[in-house]
Amino acid sequence: MPKFECLFFLENFYLQLIEVKRIDLPEDADISEKFKWLWIDKETIQISPLNFTAMDSAGEIEERYFEEGYLKFNNSTGTFIEKYNSAQHPLDRRMDFRIGTALENAITEFLQNPTLFSTGR
Repeated sequence: MPKFECLFFLENFYLQLIEVKRIDLPEDADISEKFKWLWIDKETIQISPLNFTAMDSAGEIEERYFEEGYLKFNNSTGTFIEKYNSAQHPLDRRMDFRIGTALENAITEFLQNPTLFSTGR
């Protein structure tokens, strides 16, 4: 069973953006296998991976660039802007979150079989 920890957790009424780190992989595993950003539909718990391309951390602001869009966040809020339709998703960052069993199981299943899930937004 894959084991993971959540590094970043942002959400709104409809979606969650989560960065997970696999803690069950060897130290020399590829960084793209260790770290995954996930787009999760809160109603259906459907997971779509975000394809990470770059990041920037400047002071209080964090930025992540994906093939599917751009995420900018600080300690309390964030915004994800979709690349192809320019939709903007305001998000709240959760510093003290607890993942429920259904979400934990869905993420574990995704990490075990990522090819069964969609390839991005």
